[in-house]
Amino acid sequence: MLYIAPKVQLAISSVLDIAYNIADRPVPSQIITARHQVPRRYLEPLLQQLVRDGILLSARGPKGGYRLARERSAISLGDIARSISLIDTAIMDAPTELSARVLTPIWERLSRETLATLDTLTLQHLCDAAHRQRINSEIRATLDFTI
Repeated sequence: MLYIAPKVQLAISSVLDIAYNIADRPVPSQIITARHQVPRRYLEPLLQQLVRDGILLSARGPKGGYRLARERSAISLGDIARSISLIDTAIMDAPTELSARVLTPIWERLSRETLATLDTLTLQHLCDAAHRQRINSEIRATLDFTI
């Protein structure tokens, strides 16, 4: 099984959380950190990087938080992974000539292939999958009413 850095997994999961629970207001980072059970100081730099790379928008203030910068269908998992860095550069540092010449090309090829696969999957694909599995979302809960 391919190892994807926990920060990348958290970034993808957090952006999916924002996309699936999209509403008319930004999602505060406190809500995202509570849902993912991670410290805010760990998640916030990831969210800020996603803002810098045009994946998220941020709003300050008491009603602030994060929202998607583009439509769900226009954001791929590859976009998010590239923003956070799919493979830790420490893994890519080859300690020996043998590793540098034999293993590093393999790691680079796997990285390219993984990103190519992630590029085929958008947040819309994941939201549709969650909807088919009847996973509750914040927005669906607020729209659920009876006459």
